[in-house]
Amino acid sequence: MNARAYFYLAITSLFWGGNSVAGKMAVGHVSPMMLTTLRWTVALAVILALMTPQIRRDWAKIREHWLQLLAYGAVGFTMFNAFLYSAVKYTSAINAVILQAGIPMLIFLFNFVLFRTKASVAQILGFTVTLVGVLITAAHGDLASLMQLQFNFGDALMLLACIVYAAYTVGLRWKPNMHWQSFIAAPAFGALLSAIPLLIWEFSNGSAIVPDASGWAIVVYAAIFPSLMSQVLYVRGVEMIGANRAGLFINAIPVFGTLLSVLLVGETFHPFHLVALLLVLGGIAIAERGRPKLPR
Repeated sequence: MNARAYFYLAITSLFWGGNSVAGKMAVGHVSPMMLTTLRWTVALAVILALMTPQIRRDWAKIREHWLQLLAYGAVGFTMFNAFLYSAVKYTSAINAVILQAGIPMLIFLFNFVLFRTKASVAQILGFTVTLVGVLITAAHGDLASLMQLQFNFGDALMLLACIVYAAYTVGLRWKPNMHWQSFIAAPAFGALLSAIPLLIWEFSNGSAIVPDASGWAIVVYAAIFPSLMSQVLYVRGVEMIGANRAGLFINAIPVFGTLLSVLLVGETFHPFHLVALLLVLGGIAIAERGRPKLPR
């Protein structure tokens, strides 16, 4: 089960890292809220095309928990991205990466406050090692440059994004017991519903961009991989090994995103990229070796 969970979470981080690259490539081809709305429209269409029989079998349970399921989608799927997309208008990508790396610690904190779930010394050490790897990636190998960063309104928005996603992760503890296809369908619908007002707002201020051919390619990628497959795999990973352990894999996202930028966008690969990747993977390994016997 552990090996399967690691695989699911590693693939999740890879796809979410690819989402960061897709976001860079989307500039000028499709606006942020247009992308958010269309990705969930496409994802929901795929869900309905492939998963309707299972959804019908679980319909009674979906109706019983409909408000909770829609909230998962609105909070974990849409609200996080809304804060993230808004934050990068006011702050640097480096600041956003650094703050996002705090999500695992927020998960530890929420689990302790709500459930008195303690993180082991090894988990704290592992988190610290992965955080160093993220900082090296963000600073492009020059940690001294981090001292020159200034925090602003965008950083506050990014902190809200991190709190939202940490809360969503911890909230999966109360996930209704149903087939994964049914579980992902209802939150996807909630994500689409909550994205529509944001799209209306984007149109009202004149910043909406209808996707061109490249924009549609980005929409399809975002819908299938970061929106659909990653959410399914992340939920399964949290379900299998608990939020504290699964949350550490979030710190692999910036590293995967950097590596994919090298492959797809033509950015230069530097030795610090390899060092950062080894630190992130090593930190996760340390945390897993010293995990509590009852990780949830």
